[in-house]
Amino acid sequence: MSCPALPEGFDFTDPDLYQQRLPLPEFAQLRQTAKVWWIPQPHGVAGFDDDGYWAVTRHADVKEVSTKPEIFSSHLNTAIIRFNEHIHRDQIDVQKLIMLNMDPPEHTRVRQIVQRGFTPRAIRALEDALRERAARIVAGAKEDGSGDFVTDVACELPLQAIAELVGIPQQDRSKIFDWSNKMVAYDDPELAITEEIGAESAMELISYAMNLAADRKACPAKDIVSQLVAAEDQGNLASDEFGFFVLLLAVAGNETTRNAISHGMHAFLTHPDQWELFQRERPATAADEIVRWATPVMSFQRTATQDTELGGQRIAAGQRVGIFYSSANHDPEVFDRPEAFDITRDPNPHLGFGGGGPHFCLGKSLAELEIRLIFNAIADAMPDIRLAGEPRRLRSPWLNGIKELQVTYG
Repeated sequence: MSCPALPEGFDFTDPDLYQQRLPLPEFAQLRQTAKVWWIPQPHGVAGFDDDGYWAVTRHADVKEVSTKPEIFSSHLNTAIIRFNEHIHRDQIDVQKLIMLNMDPPEHTRVRQIVQRGFTPRAIRALEDALRERAARIVAGAKEDGSGDFVTDVACELPLQAIAELVGIPQQDRSKIFDWSNKMVAYDDPELAITEEIGAESAMELISYAMNLAADRKACPAKDIVSQLVAAEDQGNLASDEFGFFVLLLAVAGNETTRNAISHGMHAFLTHPDQWELFQRERPATAADEIVRWATPVMSFQRTATQDTELGGQRIAAGQRVGIFYSSANHDPEVFDRPEAFDITRDPNPHLGFGGGGPHFCLGKSLAELEIRLIFNAIADAMPDIRLAGEPRRLRSPWLNGIKELQVTYG
């Protein structure tokens, strides 16, 4: 294995890096020269009591890590690859109550319950309502003439979909938006959000969801909340478990889909041939290519439960392993011309919804539906949408976020 020519101190989880760009050239170097490579960090800079992590950049290796939870644990150090260096360990450990940070068999138990809300029938039942909402969102933006696509369009449908799915009153969706923003944006100084504010927002969201669960236990309704919490002795969620489930939804179902839509719009507007093609043909393959291109969650991590080997590299028990979906989704061994935005790409085995295994995204079908509906509505109502400024990126070590995308709606 040869040594990649990375700059000294280069770190694939550096939030300053992602505020400017994705490190696609550096990912390519690792894929070519070092399948699994140790990335040193100043002790504790990521919030963990260690000095770095193993970077996993090839599509095949990311899938292998994802499908072996008994060797690569989400629970030991959580799935978040970098926290603030000042975080206390108990603040990390409390996040183990979120399904994202569980291992089987506990993860299996919780997932079997919450997936009731994501059946094909449940998603189909939302389609007509979400189509109408998408049309209204786009019509409202068009009336303004120009604005920030992120807040005017991209954020609205995911928020309304979650509210529709879970039974949150639509008038409360701005609270969910605000809380979820603060939870994931603590690394962006421009937003003046500290880790303490992020933690407070998480607790407010959990408290809101627990109160909603308590209401449904007392008076069940014909909604997903009642299905998930109304009868704990029948394998349903306790109120606190439901609270952490809604917390996960606020990020996994809101932030990620919003950023996929924002990146997708920017990709269309910088690839006008693809926008023209979409308007003409509306290919069913478009949503998957938007997710591959955006890869809203750039990376997660796992922790080795035992000494093991991956990609020819020995990994010691207790060491962290970073799985980089942004790199895997540009792996030329899997994707022809991965640098091209091609909405007719087929097959498209991207890992934008995870690398398979127990943590594969429950909301895949809902996210794809939202992406399809919102871009259909945009193409119908404002095909002449144009960029009015460069996107402003979120400073985050793991979320590929766009804070602002100024456009003219046409």
